[in-house]
Amino acid sequence: MKPKNKLQKQVFELSKKMSPITKIQKKWAFQHCIEHIGRKTAKGIITCLECGHVWKGNGHLADTLLGAECPNCSANLKITSTRNLVFRQSAYFCVITAKENFQVLRFFHIRYFAKTGNKAQYKISEVVQRWIASNGKYATISRLRPQSYCDDSWTYDSRLEIRTERDHHYIVPSQVYPRQRLIPELKRSGYRGEYYGINPHDLFCTLLSDSRAETLLKAGQTKVLKFYSGKYFNKINNYWASIKICIRNHYHIKDVSLWRDYIDLLRFFGKDLHNAKYVCPEDLKAEHDKYVRKKQEHQERERMEVNKQKVHKDEQMFKEMKSRFFGIQFTDGIIQVRVLESVEEIMKEGKIMHHCVFTNGYHLKPDSLILSACVNGQRIETLEFSLSKMEVVQSRGICNKNTEYHKQIIELVNKNRRQIQKRKAA
Repeated sequence: MKPKNKLQKQVFELSKKMSPITKIQKKWAFQHCIEHIGRKTAKGIITCLECGHVWKGNGHLADTLLGAECPNCSANLKITSTRNLVFRQSAYFCVITAKENFQVLRFFHIRYFAKTGNKAQYKISEVVQRWIASNGKYATISRLRPQSYCDDSWTYDSRLEIRTERDHHYIVPSQVYPRQRLIPELKRSGYRGEYYGINPHDLFCTLLSDSRAETLLKAGQTKVLKFYSGKYFNKINNYWASIKICIRNHYHIKDVSLWRDYIDLLRFFGKDLHNAKYVCPEDLKAEHDKYVRKKQEHQERERMEVNKQKVHKDEQMFKEMKSRFFGIQFTDGIIQVRVLESVEEIMKEGKIMHHCVFTNGYHLKPDSLILSACVNGQRIETLEFSLSKMEVVQSRGICNKNTEYHKQIIELVNKNRRQIQKRKAA
């Protein structure tokens, strides 16, 4: 597309002046981005896929574990026992350079084709350029990349032009060329050639656009920088004051995700997030787990309070619907079954038995009568009895599992359902 704004127009013109990749850079890319393979047959014959040379190997274990050096081209080979005759690989290679006041990331797509007995073929094409200004703003120049199931599908004969930002412009290179040219602003930011697991584009844009990233890098808080680097760096806002306390106290945050959750817990309980006592714990996991338990207890108290309010609200409705069945109970000498007579009883039943009889509001269903079966005073199963069908719909033990008394319980209720029938008709 045609460049529209001032940045795009400037980048487009400068891009035309970029030199092609050098022979030295190509050679380095082929050596370091592609896995060099020696094909080994069942008889121990090795073929170098780089030059096609064939020789007898040193033994399966030695060749497979240690690899081998081709006697002809001196390539370090990974020995692979396979029947395949054709091999293909692809990789992305990045060259970092500077043009006027722009930091430029040039991405090249390498394609490798090898056939046993022939010399390997390499092709390299520049597919994307990311031009980053000294303020962190950037423009993208790339070739066309059609929508395809193939991740590496590029229209190689298309021109490098200004393109609208797309996900496929976000490339993670397998290798970055070690010799780099940097703009002064990036040098001052503390960047010394390390990426700390961050995509180079994300790292440079973050360092150039936000002074906090520079602070993190110079303070050695590289894990924090990695965690927040990129488009969503502003999410660090809620934690920046506490991070500065960590930096001031030389406290390195090793597990950023856990530390962030811990700070959220401290905030929930109204703790002082500017106090090193809280934000710089010696044992982060122990402190995190302690506050997790405290929050769970707090939430449980809140839930119980909500349940109490719900119980009070539901009690009158429950009595109007089910009071005629109160007092029903029967036994076979071992199992005792009785109707639960209050919402509070049903809530307690659900909590002890670890099922949803209260949570899902079975007690307020007009057709459902809730009974509890006990043996020696211990609850063993909870029953839902259908008042329209006059039969047990379900009977559940702890965690919804059936007990050894399951069939006896259902038979006992069926034998005594006339009691329920009489109360229903009254």
